[in-house]
Amino acid sequence: MTAAVIAVVGASGRSGAALCRALAAAGEAYVPVVRDAAKWAALGLGATPRVADLRDAGRLRAALAGARRVVSCAHARWTAAILAAAPAEASLVLMGSTRRFSRWPDAHGEGVRAGEAAFLAGNRPGVMLHPTMIYGAEGEDNVQRLAALLRRLPVAPLPGGGRALVQPIHQDDVTRCLLAALRRPWRRAETLVIAGPEPLPYRAFLAAVARAAGLRPPPVLPVPAGLLRALAPLTRLLPGVPRIRPDEIRRLTEDKAFDIGPMRRTLGIAPIPLAEGLARTFARPQ
Repeated sequence: MTAAVIAVVGASGRSGAALCRALAAAGEAYVPVVRDAAKWAALGLGATPRVADLRDAGRLRAALAGARRVVSCAHARWTAAILAAAPAEASLVLMGSTRRFSRWPDAHGEGVRAGEAAFLAGNRPGVMLHPTMIYGAEGEDNVQRLAALLRRLPVAPLPGGGRALVQPIHQDDVTRCLLAALRRPWRRAETLVIAGPEPLPYRAFLAAVARAAGLRPPPVLPVPAGLLRALAPLTRLLPGVPRIRPDEIRRLTEDKAFDIGPMRRTLGIAPIPLAEGLARTFARPQ
């Protein structure tokens, strides 16, 4: 691995694969670090991978040997392992999640908090990017799953009538943020939220998804969150209806709105409007 090469951990995941495609298009050399070589080969991206399980410190250290820039699209809970395995001179770009700000603790959010704490304590130069809900990736199941649900429901039962705010970010913008972060000379460990251009009520997001999918937005039916959480497990019994988890219902009751001024100033990225992102999403073969 030459000094100019970027090591991409989690290269076969959605954000990792999107980043690798962008790096290849830009003519930048990279080495994919994956757990499953067959899954990587199925993507048809061509680069020769290094295979390492993030639980295997020795294999991970060997996979990252010689890298001067390490970007990880794996879950942030693996941050401590990546810090320990990365060369001392390497700068880091890590993916976190705005779930670390949720008032509802769960394994995902706690893993992000732990990863962020390890990164900041390690004081290695680089950044952990905290994206909001990502949509528009190849094979993603956020807006596509929502559209599938809307095709079957005459009304949209939402906790609080869907007034809580969301600020989703398109995968293309996530990729642009990763590229910009890789090219920036970080001097210390930093964190940065990356999000869509503006927050909007979930009911408005739902209506925008419906329109982009060629559907008429259904009327919203306000339903207590507790009742919806109790009924959520029943979705797994209904054929053709996407499964909804109780914790997803609970997260619909809290605002997820963020200031993207730091993202604009630091990375120089202006995210695309939701309507444009949804148009790209539904134009892409799934």
